[in-house]
Amino acid sequence: MSGPADTSPAGASPADTSPAGHRPRRHRRRRVLAETAITILTAILLAGLARAFVFQTFWIPSSSMVPTLAVGDRIAVQKAFFSPGDVREGDIVVFSHPPLDRCSAPQDDLVKRVIALPGQSIYSAGDTIYVNGRPLAEPYLPASDPLGPPIPNATSQHPYRVPSGEFYVMGDNRADSCDSRFWGPITGSSIIGRVVLAWWHDHHPEFRGL
Repeated sequence: MSGPADTSPAGASPADTSPAGHRPRRHRRRRVLAETAITILTAILLAGLARAFVFQTFWIPSSSMVPTLAVGDRIAVQKAFFSPGDVREGDIVVFSHPPLDRCSAPQDDLVKRVIALPGQSIYSAGDTIYVNGRPLAEPYLPASDPLGPPIPNATSQHPYRVPSGEFYVMGDNRADSCDSRFWGPITGSSIIGRVVLAWWHDHHPEFRGL
């Protein structure tokens, strides 16, 4: 009785029974898999580098920036090619937790709008903020937006002067925002980046430049 090995033609080895081209196809398949794996790993690496050095995404946990940013919104923050010297009045920035803040968890990063720059003087009267003696133009706010707590220890005769290297920040939802009025200005070194895009709003994608 012949065994399974006897089914090969006389003088042929088992390897000779493979269809022509089977081995090259297998090598091509392995090469494609390797290239795919390398591509995926490279994409992950580039995404990590982009997150670390170019852009970073954040989500909004509170209502302090309403109506500009709502709870649950996602934002993109520019980190590359950015320095505190690039910050302008009206910019929205993300920064690390201020040492004197008692409103949020110590590990939380915060997002607020820059109201006054280093060396500028600031005070409030009624619902209006004055910077260097002039009413601050705020087209990003509703026509009637209550200020809430005034800027402390500051009057038209004795305004508060923002220290060198620091920035006075406030939330757009002035009546319900824990900001520089409570824990003072932030240092430029604490700023992580400038908010440039809101890309998620009300549970769906919505792209808005900021």
